[in-house]
Amino acid sequence: MTKIEKIVLSYSGGLDTSIIIKWLQETYGCEVVTFTADLGQGEELEPARTKAKMSGVKDIRIVDLREEFVRDFVFPMLRANALYEGQYLLGSSIARPLIAKHLVAIAREVGADAVAHGATGKGNDQVRFELAVNALDPSLKVIAPWRQWNIRSRMQLLEYAEKHHIPVPSDKRGEAPFSIDANLLHTSTEGKILENPAEVAPDHVYQRTVDPVDAPDTPEIITIGFERGDPVSVNGKSMTPAALLTELNGLGGQHGVGRLDLVENRFIGMKSRGIYETPGGTILLAAHRGIESITLDRAAAHLKDEIMPRYAELIYNGFWFAPEREMLQALIDQSQAFVSGEVTLRLYKGSASVISRASPCLLYSADLVTFEESAIAFDHHDAEGFIRLNGLRLRSWAARNGR
Repeated sequence: MTKIEKIVLSYSGGLDTSIIIKWLQETYGCEVVTFTADLGQGEELEPARTKAKMSGVKDIRIVDLREEFVRDFVFPMLRANALYEGQYLLGSSIARPLIAKHLVAIAREVGADAVAHGATGKGNDQVRFELAVNALDPSLKVIAPWRQWNIRSRMQLLEYAEKHHIPVPSDKRGEAPFSIDANLLHTSTEGKILENPAEVAPDHVYQRTVDPVDAPDTPEIITIGFERGDPVSVNGKSMTPAALLTELNGLGGQHGVGRLDLVENRFIGMKSRGIYETPGGTILLAAHRGIESITLDRAAAHLKDEIMPRYAELIYNGFWFAPEREMLQALIDQSQAFVSGEVTLRLYKGSASVISRASPCLLYSADLVTFEESAIAFDHHDAEGFIRLNGLRLRSWAARNGR
C-alpha cells in the first residue's frame, strides 16, 4: 500500500462517513482532515463537527457554499434548460463537482496526499467525485472505502461502529432507512419500498412539497426577473442566487410543484428509482424557457434544445470539468446575452405555468403576427414562393416514387 501521510475526507456527519474516519485512521495510520459542505441541505451541521472531534479529527472544515453552489453551478446549468432523460433536474449531479473542487483545494492547502469519499460502488457519485478530482489534480490519490474494505452488509457496518465506540442513532439500528440526498436545489430519496418500481411511494417520502391534491385551492401569481439568462428577482425584489432559490423553494413547495417519481439509467449501467423534489428549480426552468421564447432567435433556440441532452448527460455522468462541457457552456452562455426581462407564472396544485412574459430585448413582434392591419409591410404572396421552394424536393421525391 502506498504510504499516505494525510487524507481529506468529504464528511457528511452521518453514520457511514463517521465509520470511514476510523477506518482511514486504522488502515492508513495517518491524519484525517474532514470537509463538510453546506449546500443548503437544511440540516444543522455543527453536530458533524462534534462527531469528527470524537473521532480524533483535529482539522475540521465546515464551509458555507450555498451562494457559490447556486451562482456557479445551478444557474449555468439552468441556462441550458438541462434535464437528464427529459425529466431529472440534476440536483445531486450538479453538487458533486463543487464538493470535489473544495476537497482538492483543501488537500492542496494542508498538503494532503489523498482525498476520500463515502460513495458506494453501485452509484453515480463515486464516478462524479473521482472524475472531478482527476480533472483538477491528478496527483491526488482517491480513496473509496466502500470499494476497498471487507464490510459487505448493514449488520457488519453496525458491528464495526459498536466495536470502535462510534455512536449509532437509534433510527439506524433497525431496517435500513431511505437514502436521502438534499441541497438547495432538490431532495432525492431512494431505497426500501422505492426499490420496487411497481409500488406507490408513501406520502412520508416527500419532504419539501405538499401533495398537489392538498395544495391551496387559490393559485399564486409570481413574477421572476432575468438578466442575461440568470434569475435576479422575485416579485420585483432583487435577491442573491441562494436567497432567490430558497424563496422559490418555499413558494413551490406550498403548491406541490416539482415532484418527480423517476426510474433512471445510472452511468454504471443499472436502473434505479428515485423520488425527487425540486420546487424552485422546476419554477425556474419554466420561467427561463418563457423568457427565452421571446428573446432567442429560432435557430439559436433549436440548437440549444439539440445540445441540451448531451450537456445534461455530461453533468449526470460526472464530466463537469471536462473540456467538452466547458465548450458547450461557452456556446450556451453566448446565447444568453439578450435573455433579460420578466416572466409571470401561476403556481397551482403541482404546476408552474407561464402566463405572461416581457423583455426590453424582444424578438417577438405583434405587428408581424397580428391578424389586423399592420404597420409593418408583409406581403402574403411571399409565402407562395417560400412554400414552392420548400416543396421542391418533396415533389421530386413523389415523382420518383410514382405518386
